[in-house]
Amino acid sequence: MKYDFETVHKRFNTGSGKWCEMAKYGVSESDDIIPFSVADMEFVTPPEIVDAIKTQLDTSIMGYENPTPEYLAAVCEWMRVRRNWDAKPEWILPSNGVVDAFFRAVQTYTCEGDGVMIMTPVYHPMYMAVNFNGRKLVSNPLINTGTRYEIDFADMERRASDPNTKMLILCSPHNPVGRVWTRDELTRIGEICLRHDVLVVSDEIHFDLIMPGHVHTVFASISDEFAQNCLVMTAPSKTFNIAGLQTSNIFIPNKSLREKYLASLKLSNPNPKCNILGYVACEAGYKFCGEWLDECLKVIDANRRVITDFMAHEFPAVKVHVLEGTYLLWLDLRGLGLGHKELERVNREEARLFFDEGYVFGEQGECFERWNIACPERYVRGALERMKECYSRHMK
Repeated sequence: MKYDFETVHKRFNTGSGKWCEMAKYGVSESDDIIPFSVADMEFVTPPEIVDAIKTQLDTSIMGYENPTPEYLAAVCEWMRVRRNWDAKPEWILPSNGVVDAFFRAVQTYTCEGDGVMIMTPVYHPMYMAVNFNGRKLVSNPLINTGTRYEIDFADMERRASDPNTKMLILCSPHNPVGRVWTRDELTRIGEICLRHDVLVVSDEIHFDLIMPGHVHTVFASISDEFAQNCLVMTAPSKTFNIAGLQTSNIFIPNKSLREKYLASLKLSNPNPKCNILGYVACEAGYKFCGEWLDECLKVIDANRRVITDFMAHEFPAVKVHVLEGTYLLWLDLRGLGLGHKELERVNREEARLFFDEGYVFGEQGECFERWNIACPERYVRGALERMKECYSRHMK
């Protein structure tokens, strides 16, 4: 490979939450164990992005900056080439993160007590965006068919038809279950929401992390009607492992919705923007790092195959859900016969495995684990050996 997907910079004592969590359990650098939790990669930043940031540091002051026409053009060109979506620069509004953005959307387009639908189990800040803002959580549970989830469209229609349901926060690709929704599935979602005047807030932060054989469809690209009834939330953060630069691009094709969102942003900042190095990194990533991403996806897919093959041979009671998108593998460990809290204890204290516990994504996630596999293969294999030694003692 042209790029380095083997070097790991250990982040003890750097403020990295997931590395600090391991330290609480006595893990140190000498153990050569990495966390598999929070969704940033254990790969070094693409060199083209590092070089662009160095050049910026060498040639400019770190003053106030707004996105340049070149920046906006680079974002839109990436969407056109990579996502087959003819997005317009004027649709883009800034956000420091996609979580910030869907919190803002809930505050902007709904009122206290309004219903906001989410498709559970799902990324836990989506629950927070509803509950912390005094909205009513409307759960549309996904159907677990064994190693894949499907949408319960009849339930979605029923819940959307309630006049109190004003918004759907769509996780696409879905975190944590790893689904890449098909164009047909997204079309059915869009039609239901149009019928019942439900605004779609589409979190597509993982939209570049698509496994072989699957295609991500940007929700707004399906039809102009859908585009006029949605926000599409994107960022280079997952794609290029630059979440700490806090730069996201929120696409709002509908002018009225866009003006309302911008007015809401200005309640706390009269000139909302991202940080200067985030703009530099995003533009460099979208201009120069396509090949890096292609190689990265091959590493992630290879890790997926290693884990899937291992479980099929060693622990067939553990179901590995098909990974269609993201780098977050969803494992069903109910077959081990452990309660979810005991499973967490065994993983952390005995096996030295630090996943994101499935229960944080909702009750449907109890005894599941979300495994971040964006890391060198040797760490995956090391974790599997610890699993083999530990789980064999606890199988019921």
